[in-house]
Amino acid sequence: MTQGQQQQQQHRIVIPRPEASRTESSLPGHLRPSVINVPVTPGISREAYEEQLTTGPGYFERRTDEHDIARSPGTVGLEETGSVDRQLAVGADAGKDFMRRLSTAVTDSGAAAIGSQDSLSDIRHRFPNLSLSGNIISATFTIPHLLKYTKASGEKGTTGSWDLKPRRGQSALFDSFSYLSSDDAPWNHTVVAWTGEIEEVKSAQHAGKAPATTVGQPSLNPLSRPVPIDGSVTPPAHPTADGLWIPKEDMHLLEHDLSHNRKIKTVPVWLADDIEGHDDGIRLKDQARWRRYAEHSLYTLFHYKQNEPADGRAERIQWADYYRMNQKFANKILENYKPGDIVIVHDYNLMLLPSMLRQRAPHMYIAFFLHSPFPSSEFLRCLPRRKEVLEGVLGSNLVGFQSYSYSRHFASCCTRVLGFPSDTTGVEAYGTRVEVGVFPIGIDAIKVAAAAWKPSATAKYEGLKKMYAGKKLIVGRDKLDSVRGVPQKLMAFERFLELYPEWREKVVLIQVTSPTNIEEEKEDSENKISSRVNELVMKINGMYGSLGDTPVQHYPQYISQDEYFALLRAADIGLITSVRDGMNTTSMEYIICQRDNAGPLILSEFSGTAGSLKDAIHINPWDLTDVAKQINNALTMSQERRQSIEKSLLEHVTNKNVQFWITGLLRRLISVLANRKDIIATPLLDRATMLRKYRAANKRLFMFDYDGTLTPIVREPSAAIPSERVINSLKALAADPRNAVWIISGRDQEFLQQHLGHITELGFSAEHGSFMRHPGSTEWENLAEKFDMGWQAEVLEVFQKYTDKTPGSFIERKRCALTWHYRLADPEQGLHMARDCQKELETTVGRKWDVEVMAGKANLEVRPTFINKGEIAKRLVTEYNAELKALAAKSSGSPDKVASEKLEFVLCMGDDFTDEDMFRSLNVLSGPGEDAEIKPENCFTVTVGASTKVTLARWHLLEPEDVIECVALLAGVGGAGAGGVGGALSMGEVNLGALSTVEDHIPDGHTN
Repeated sequence: MTQGQQQQQQHRIVIPRPEASRTESSLPGHLRPSVINVPVTPGISREAYEEQLTTGPGYFERRTDEHDIARSPGTVGLEETGSVDRQLAVGADAGKDFMRRLSTAVTDSGAAAIGSQDSLSDIRHRFPNLSLSGNIISATFTIPHLLKYTKASGEKGTTGSWDLKPRRGQSALFDSFSYLSSDDAPWNHTVVAWTGEIEEVKSAQHAGKAPATTVGQPSLNPLSRPVPIDGSVTPPAHPTADGLWIPKEDMHLLEHDLSHNRKIKTVPVWLADDIEGHDDGIRLKDQARWRRYAEHSLYTLFHYKQNEPADGRAERIQWADYYRMNQKFANKILENYKPGDIVIVHDYNLMLLPSMLRQRAPHMYIAFFLHSPFPSSEFLRCLPRRKEVLEGVLGSNLVGFQSYSYSRHFASCCTRVLGFPSDTTGVEAYGTRVEVGVFPIGIDAIKVAAAAWKPSATAKYEGLKKMYAGKKLIVGRDKLDSVRGVPQKLMAFERFLELYPEWREKVVLIQVTSPTNIEEEKEDSENKISSRVNELVMKINGMYGSLGDTPVQHYPQYISQDEYFALLRAADIGLITSVRDGMNTTSMEYIICQRDNAGPLILSEFSGTAGSLKDAIHINPWDLTDVAKQINNALTMSQERRQSIEKSLLEHVTNKNVQFWITGLLRRLISVLANRKDIIATPLLDRATMLRKYRAANKRLFMFDYDGTLTPIVREPSAAIPSERVINSLKALAADPRNAVWIISGRDQEFLQQHLGHITELGFSAEHGSFMRHPGSTEWENLAEKFDMGWQAEVLEVFQKYTDKTPGSFIERKRCALTWHYRLADPEQGLHMARDCQKELETTVGRKWDVEVMAGKANLEVRPTFINKGEIAKRLVTEYNAELKALAAKSSGSPDKVASEKLEFVLCMGDDFTDEDMFRSLNVLSGPGEDAEIKPENCFTVTVGASTKVTLARWHLLEPEDVIECVALLAGVGGAGAGGVGGALSMGEVNLGALSTVEDHIPDGHTN
C-alpha cells in the first residue's frame, strides 16, 4: 500500500456495516436489524449550543437584517469583503468565538425572527376582541422522543423505567416547539402527541443467563402461572394476550416526565382499543396500526403515487383506526383546552382533527399546517375518503402549506370535490371563510452552525478534504424511498460522466441513503429501489471507475451527525433530485455549511423548498441530460458567481429560519381571527356524538325534509323519487317503537303517499305543514281548511304571465300553495324573472292577503303565512312531550317524574330556507333552563348542502348521501340498504369509524 493510500485509508469516513447485512438480505425491509435498530435521520440535539441565546427583541415587529446571524467568526463580514475565502477560520479555537458572535448578532440585529419582544399583555392589547389566553397547543403525530420501556423487577414497591431519546427526523418541527416553549416566546406551549411505538427493553435478569432458581420469578408463559391457594385472591384483571403491558403507575410516571420536560412540555396520547385498556394499565398491541392509513393512503397519494387496486377490506380497518386516532387526539386536547387557547395541528396524520375539535368547541382558534405536498384535484379524486379528509381540514380557521402550488391545489380540490367556492386565499365553508396561506418552513440556523463547526465535525471535515484532495465532491443525502429520486440522481451522474469525459477521475459522488420511516415504503418499494440503486452504482463504477478511482461512493446506512455535517462542508456541489418532496432541510443545512466554500446547490423543482430557494440551480430530475449539464455548469462556475449565489441563499436561510416560520404562522392566524366577522362556522355533524346520544335515549323524534335532504335536487321535480336505500333506511329507523319518524316536506299529499306511504310507521306533513298524517294512520288532516284561498287566483295570474315570458318554466298547483318552477329554464333568465315576479307578488298579493312569497331552489312559492315547517316542528315536540308526561302520570304519579319526562333525542334535517323555520323553533324549544322542552345537548339540527349559507342549524352535512349515511348508522343499516349481518358488513367506512369511536374498538364482523 502506498503512502498516499495509507493516508487516505487513515482519514476515510467509513461507517461499519452491520455484520448481518450479508445474511439478512432475504428478509423484508421492516424486519432487517440494520433498518430497525438504528435512528431515522442524523439528529441535531439542543445540547449543541455552546451557550444560551440571549433574548431577542420583539414578537410582532419585522426585522430587515435577520441574516446577520450567518456572519462568520472572522473579523470581517460578507457585506464588507464579498469574499468567502476570507470568511470563517475553522477550528477548535474559533468555535466558541463563532457561537459568541452568532448570539451577539441575534441580539444586535434582531435576527431571531420572533418580532418585537411584546409581552402577552401587549398582544392582548392589540387584539382585545380575541380574549387570548396565552396558551398554544401543538398537535403532532408523535412526541419528540423515542421511548424505551423497562418493566419493573417484580419486587414490591418497584416501578418500571423509561428511557427517552431524541426522535430523529422532523428537526425543523421540533425546533419550532423548542422555540415556542422557550423564554424567547411570550406563550405557554404544550405539545399533544402520540407516544409512538414503545420498545420494550428486557430487564437484566432476563437478558443474561437464567437465574439459579425460579422461586419468586414471574412465569414466562402466563398460562403456566400457578393457581392461588387462597380462593379469595383475584387473578390479575388485565388479559394475557400478546402485547406490551404498561401498568397505570408507569403510565403516570411517563406522563409526569413529559409534562415536566424542561425543553418541551408534552402530553402523551395513549392509543389502544378499550379492550386493551384497563383501570390498572394498558396493553399495546400492533402499535403501528395507528399510522397505516396515513402512510398507506395519504402519504402515497400526496406524493403522486397510487396503490394497487384492492378489495378495500384493509382500508376499512385502517380508516376506522385513523378516525379513532383523531378522535382520541381531540379528547386529549379538550382535556387541556381553555377558551382563548390557540391550537396548531400538524401534518397529514391529523387531517380529521380540526373538524372534530370544531364540532365540540365551535369558538376554538385552530390552524392546520401540512408539511407534505398536496396533490392536484385529479390525484385527490383517487382517494376514496377524499371528501372526509377535506372536510376535516376545513374545521380550521387557517390552513398553511409549504408552497403556493400546494395551497392552490387545496383550494381547487375544495371547489372540485366539495363544490365549495374558493380563491387563492381561502375557501367558503360552513357559513364562514377558511383562510389559506403559504408559510415555507425554515431551520434553526444557529443550531445547525453550532453542530457543523464542532471540533469533532471539523476533524472529520479535514479528514475528508485530505482524503479527496484534488477531486470535486458531489454530495447527496436521502432516505431510500420512491420520492427522493436517488435512481434519477445516479442516472444523471452517469449521463454527466458520459457527456463530459474531462471530469472522469476528477469528480466523486458521495451518496448516503438512510432507510425510510414510512411503513408503506418499507413493505414493498424499498427492496425494488435498493436493488435499482445498487445496480446503478455497480454499473457506473464498472464503466467509469478504475483501481484507483471509484466515481460513486454509496453509503446505504446511517451516518453520525459529525460525518453528515462534515460531508456538507466538504462538498463542492449539493445535489437533490427528489421527484416529489414537501420540505427538504438538507438543502438549507447545506447552504449553512457552505459559507466558506460557496458550493452551488442543485435542487429539484419538485421539492417544496424550490420555491423559497430561488437562487439555487433548479433542475427537472427526469431530464437527465439537463441535470448533467447543470452539474458541469456548477463545477465550472466562477468563484465570484458562486459567492453571489451563496450570499443570497445564506441570507434567505438565516433570515427565514424556523422561528420566523412559526411566528409568521401565528401572526397570520391572529390577524385572520381579529378580522373575521362575528360568524361562527357551522361544524360538520359529529356522528359519534349523535350515535352516543341516540343509544342513550328512550324516546326519539326525527324530522326530515324531502327534496335536497333525502333525495338530491333534480331538474324535473317528478324525478326525485327515493332510492331503495332511502326506503330501507327509513323503514328500519321507523320500525323501532322508540322512534317517531316524520317527513316534513313542501311536496303534496299524493307524491308522499305514492313513494313513501307504504311505510305505515312514518308520519307526514305535506305542503309545508298544510296537511298532516300521523304514523299508523291513513287519514290526512287539513290544517288550512278554514282559511280563505281566494288569493290563489291572483297568484296564478301573475305566475302565468312569467311562465309565458320564461321558456322552460312551469306552475305546480297544490291544495294550499302555488309554486312557480324555473329549473328547466335558462339559469340567468330564470333567476332574473324570479326576482321580478317576487317583487310584483309582494307589492300586490302580499299586501292584500295573509300570505308570504318564498324564494326556494329554482322556484317561487306562495303559501298562507301561518303555515310553515316551524309550526309543525313545535307542534310535534309539544305533542310527544305531553304524551310522555301523560304516560308517566299514569305509571308513577310523582310530580317530579312527570315533569322530567320529555324527548331525549331530536334530529331535524333540511336543506333550504323553509327548513330554517324548523331550526328556529327547535332552537327556542331547546333553550337553556330546566323548563326547556328539549335539552340542548339532545337536539341535533342539521342543514344540508351549500357551504356558504348562514344557518340557524347547529350542524352541517354536505349532501343527501350523508343524510342517508347518518340514518343508516342510527338504524344499523349497511351500505346496500339491507339490515342484519349483511348490512353491518357493508357499513360505510365513515360510519364504521364513528361506530368504532363510540365502542372504542372495531366491532366484530366489521373487519371483513
